[in-house]
Amino acid sequence: MASSLYFILPALGGYTLTSLYLLKNPQILHKKKRAAFHCTHISHRGGSGERIESTMEAFTHAVEQGTGMLELDCHLTRDGHVVVSHDENLLRQTGHDVTISSLKLEELPLQKDRLEVTFYAGHYSTGTDRKFTLLEEVFRKFPKMPVNIEIKEDNSLLIEKVSNMVKQYDREDLTVWATVDATIMKKCRRTNSTMPYSFSMRRGLQLLLLYYSGLLPFVPLGESFLQFYLPRIINRTYIPEERILKNRMVIYLIDKLTMKKSLFKHLVNRGIQVHLFVCNEDPDIEAAFKVGATGVMTDYPTLLTDYLHRHRSQD
Repeated sequence: MASSLYFILPALGGYTLTSLYLLKNPQILHKKKRAAFHCTHISHRGGSGERIESTMEAFTHAVEQGTGMLELDCHLTRDGHVVVSHDENLLRQTGHDVTISSLKLEELPLQKDRLEVTFYAGHYSTGTDRKFTLLEEVFRKFPKMPVNIEIKEDNSLLIEKVSNMVKQYDREDLTVWATVDATIMKKCRRTNSTMPYSFSMRRGLQLLLLYYSGLLPFVPLGESFLQFYLPRIINRTYIPEERILKNRMVIYLIDKLTMKKSLFKHLVNRGIQVHLFVCNEDPDIEAAFKVGATGVMTDYPTLLTDYLHRHRSQD
């Protein structure tokens, strides 16, 4: 046993040193991704803290405030229209316990005139526009604006319609596939492999395993975006439903395991953008950038714009 250590220890030492070197210098093994856009300012649901979420008024306001990307979710109506909405069931947003898929476009109710901000408990947004908008309307009005589309339901027809619309408006390099579900992401990628895409939850966990095992520098990554919670907002501005996420120790461990500067720097050096969300206060925005985020997702586009202007002037 002792004699074998003469071989094992040098091998482990060599592996560790090589891994650390390549973690800091990934360009040796990997060609850096060249995205069509780079954004530091992302508006969550169009900026749901300043206007009613996912409405054309919200998207327009966010663009006017200088956002670099619109984040949204899509669902399919009964008559086949791709509607922008976070929820499939409309109880939270409209007060009506109905699903988008059970209604025709013309039957969709208006959103509430005062809607609580999901990631800022106790705060509400208002606006003059309460109508659900179509994805196509967003594409038509903002042809050059990057859009992050999260697909929440395993619906092949929805994925196909989104893909066809992206192709129709010639914005495959400006539209990002996003979903937490690895199975859904596989379908998105099969349907349109030319669009950039983000890490699913499963792939994110694999990313962490690769990082802590030292294997990450040796493994190719197809994703162009890592989008993840800023853990410090959980149970403060964002109150999750999951019981396990209400445990302070769990959040502490998530923070310590995921918010790693060396990991984020490695990804950025490989051309992968890191977006942390949902940051609705100045200290959270500052914490996200400090740990290495390339972009911040917020419900308050004006707040983030003001923060960026202040800090650019200081620099």
